Amino acid sequence: MDRSIAPAWSHFPHDADIGVHGAGPTLESAFEQAALALSAVVTDQDIAPAEAVKIHCDAPDRELLFVEWLNAIVYEMAVRKMLFGRFGVRIQGTMLEGEAFGEKVDVRRHQPAVEVKGATYTALKVERDAAGVWHAQCVIDV
Repeated sequence: MDRSIAPAWSHFPHDADIGVHGAGPTLESAFEQAALALSAVVTDQDIAPAEAVKIHCDAPDRELLFVEWLNAIVYEMAVRKMLFGRFGVRIQGTMLEGEAFGEKVDVRRHQPAVEVKGATYTALKVERDAAGVWHAQCVIDV
């Protein structure tokens, strides 16, 4: 696998909702990049890594683990009234240990565009392509 591949995130259109996609040289980096895409649905402003929040997920397969990961982030954003701009992920089998780094929402500075309701199973895909790049994507309900 070529570890020189730069991690990246993107959005893709889907009816009234929006898709998030993460790509990277490792499964973990694809999950991290998709989480950045999730944050970018809410704001395009910088988010300070002022506070770390630990996130634990477990699911029967990678696809469901990905949805659990994104929904855990959505939950933490809502409960803590925070936005996250950096993520760290460790995956062993179907268990994920992660951290989200962010700060409390400042409406004037962050100018949140939408409220994310959750990750869905629509367009759900977690796979490694022929070049060795990991991809993780799904549609986010907004």
